[in-house]
Amino acid sequence: MINSFFNWCVLVLEVIGDVTGMGYELANIVIFVILQPALILLFFILWRIEVKKNK
Repeated sequence: MINSFFNWCVLVLEVIGDVTGMGYELANIVIFVILQPALILLFFILWRIEVKKNK
C-alpha cells in the first residue's frame, strides 16, 4: 500500500515536471523546498495578524 502510494506520488511529480518542462528533480525542489515552506510562513504571518486583531 505504501509503495503504491509512493509510486503514485512519483508519477504525479514526473507528470508535473513533464508538463512544465522542469523535470522531476526541479519540480520536487520547487514544491518541497520553496513552495511548501513559503506557504507555511505565509499562513503563520496571517495567523499572527489575526491574533493581533483580536486582542
